[in-house]
Amino acid sequence: MPGHVYTAEVTWKLDGEDFAKGKYSRAHMWRFDGGVEVPASASPSVVPLPFSSESAVDPEEAFVACLSSCHMLTFIDLARLSKYRVESYRDKAEGVMSRIDRGRMAVTKVILRPQITLRGSSAPDPSLFADLHEKAHEMCFIANSVKTEIEIAPEPLRLIPA
Repeated sequence: MPGHVYTAEVTWKLDGEDFAKGKYSRAHMWRFDGGVEVPASASPSVVPLPFSSESAVDPEEAFVACLSSCHMLTFIDLARLSKYRVESYRDKAEGVMSRIDRGRMAVTKVILRPQITLRGSSAPDPSLFADLHEKAHEMCFIANSVKTEIEIAPEPLRLIPA
């Protein structure tokens, strides 16, 4: 039985004064099946301006966002199944790029810092939410697809009175 298939169209067109010398734009477009278009580029920390675009998403940022988004969606559903009402979820995720070998770099670590607000009459046991984060990490499709170390360092739980 085949699994789900996901697609993304990535398009780029030469724009620059000297391709052979690396003086060309790395700006490009990501298009997804629902019609969403996302301006993308190499990171300005990798390719200096003006040959990259600060206002576009770079692949490293997208990688971090994918891991964060997958963890969030899985965590929220697990919390729902455990009868908790999640009112909001915010994550200021961070990816760390490191040299892994001569001439090779990788995002070697991603730190997720979920900040969750619940609605309820009392705060739940923090160990329960640590377990939910661990289970969400184990179930996250994207986390299961990469070898990057992923650390989950949740902020203190926030509670809105019921």
